[in-house]
Amino acid sequence: MNFPIEQAGQNAVVIRVGASLDFRNASDFKAIVQQQVDTGIRRFILDFSETNVLDSTGLGSIFSLHRNLSSSNGHVMFAAASRPVQVVVQLTRTYKVFRQFSSVEAAVQSLE
Repeated sequence: MNFPIEQAGQNAVVIRVGASLDFRNASDFKAIVQQQVDTGIRRFILDFSETNVLDSTGLGSIFSLHRNLSSSNGHVMFAAASRPVQVVVQLTRTYKVFRQFSSVEAAVQSLE
């Protein structure tokens, strides 16, 4: 599974999650974000605009990234959450952990 990555400022990237982040591709996601962490990236904006499926395994991979970054003042932000992702965020109260933005552009602006 491919997760396109765009630079979004110093030590920051936007990751386009795509159609799903679930048990089928969560390990690929973890490997890709770990590569980014290894290169010094500490701020991640996850673009959920096209995401129809976010399951517990996918959410677990995001929390794993969050734990990995917390010791270095890094953070993960959700941007442009689709309706299915919004439902998961509400049910799991994930909004208490990850900042939510209506668009990728708004999330990028918050970094400045």
